[in-house]
Amino acid sequence: MNRKAVLLVIGVFILGILVGGLALFVAERRVFSGPSDRGGTNRVVQQLTNDLQLNAEQQQKLESILEETRTRYNSLYESIRPERERIRQEGRDRIRAILSPEQRTKFDEFVRRLDERRNKPKKGH
Repeated sequence: MNRKAVLLVIGVFILGILVGGLALFVAERRVFSGPSDRGGTNRVVQQLTNDLQLNAEQQQKLESILEETRTRYNSLYESIRPERERIRQEGRDRIRAILSPEQRTKFDEFVRRLDERRNKPKKGH
């Protein structure tokens, strides 16, 4: 009975890590949009132009501000990418250390699919 409880706790822990990783992945895609996210900027400009009734000069300045902000944000994000990747790898290594060989194989396949989705270009860009 004790062994089942320990396995359950470990399973919940691993599930928490995986769900957290998935949440981070989704947040990364939505918040840390890359240079290819020009479509998102265009939608924002259109929305604000309509909602605020911006004139042509304001619209042009807004586009410039958003482009500069995105460039600066991407630069910041790129500077933390190596550390983020190191932390991700350490976490994966720690998870592998608690798994059986069969579980490691399944985990590695899961990680491969996750990385594949993470590196897949966003639709429409």
